[in-house]
Amino acid sequence: MNRRQFIYAAASSALLPLVGCSSKPDGHKSIVIVGGGFGGSAVAKYLKKYNPALQVTLIEPQKTHITCPGSNWFLAGLTTMESLTFTYEGLKKRGVVVVHQSVEDIDDIGQRVRLSDGQSLDYDKLIVSPGIDFRWGDIDGITQANSDKIPHAWQAGAQTLLLKKQIETMKQGGTFVMIAPPNPYRCPPGPYERVGMVAHYFKQHNPKAKIVILDPKDKFSKQALFMEAWQDLYGDMIEWVGVADGGKVSKIDVASMTVFSEMGEIKADVINAIPAQKAGDLAFKAGLTNASGFCPIVAGTFESTLKKNIHVMGDASIAGTMPKSAHSAVSHAKMTAAAIVNSLEGKGVLSPAHVNTCYSLVSDKYGISIAGVYNVQGEKIDEIKGAGGVSPHDADAAFREMEATYARGWHSSITQDVWGA
Repeated sequence: MNRRQFIYAAASSALLPLVGCSSKPDGHKSIVIVGGGFGGSAVAKYLKKYNPALQVTLIEPQKTHITCPGSNWFLAGLTTMESLTFTYEGLKKRGVVVVHQSVEDIDDIGQRVRLSDGQSLDYDKLIVSPGIDFRWGDIDGITQANSDKIPHAWQAGAQTLLLKKQIETMKQGGTFVMIAPPNPYRCPPGPYERVGMVAHYFKQHNPKAKIVILDPKDKFSKQALFMEAWQDLYGDMIEWVGVADGGKVSKIDVASMTVFSEMGEIKADVINAIPAQKAGDLAFKAGLTNASGFCPIVAGTFESTLKKNIHVMGDASIAGTMPKSAHSAVSHAKMTAAAIVNSLEGKGVLSPAHVNTCYSLVSDKYGISIAGVYNVQGEKIDEIKGAGGVSPHDADAAFREMEATYARGWHSSITQDVWGA
């Protein structure tokens, strides 16, 4: 079994045998989930799969979910917004109650969630999957109010449409500046995949355009593969500036579209400013975060270390060395569902294993990937050395095109797993 076959097998089936339907189903047990992204939707599905008698309620204000994975492809014109948009009808068919409201308050003592319409829901277990929010103000000029002029497009939807319009209307030979986020950040949409997708569009429609990446880091995931691909596909169109070479940005003057960094001033035509990130706002309101801005959890169960009977998963959680990705969130979800079902049935704690795979398109026919396998080591989740890997550097065009096909297949497969009927 090669690496890719192992990853697919682990991602699709390895978690399922860990639990079965309860031998003594208790229909009075209520599980409430806040957040209908990859993690929240997947945990709702797998709770009902592992124990159909559970009362599972998903609270999500939006009636559809637009995936961040694939949103970079939309910028390049390789997919449509419709293909990235999913409803909650599949979860409803599985018996999940979906409530389109916002959460106003969480009473962890009384084990009750209060919604924006005034109703309250009692829970035996609460799962919070709020995704990420932004640390506005870390860089002068990158503010929420300015995001309609210098979009981040890190939450798919209106911001994605805005950035696409700016790319398409940028003047010929203009300059696109990306301000990359510091670690940790949610990926996908990955900043470096986005650069490839923007370059793919420019190569066809604005071939003299320039892309400058100002980065507060000195290295990034799949860096050698990305830089090799950028040069092969787009020549000198893309310039990456790491922190050692002056990539740290101190200020943006939105009125003049000028970026001030340690390497000097850059006049931009489009600025894609991606702020530093933290857990979603609800996690702060509920007292689930620590000084890092993310949520500490028990590695084997994803239960909060700060609040009893509340589990936090997905991008908001501190999940050891696992990246903040859709694939990670779904892996968290399956293990969290298993841990909760076992806990309610009086069974022991599992010894979980996780898988993450991140595909990136650099052009329509050029894909690269990285994969990792993780387990609980001591009190944290850590990568199993030698169990993952990255795309080979010496691959030919046929291999790169095959990886691009796998990338699209991955998106189709994981969204079907989460939101399919």
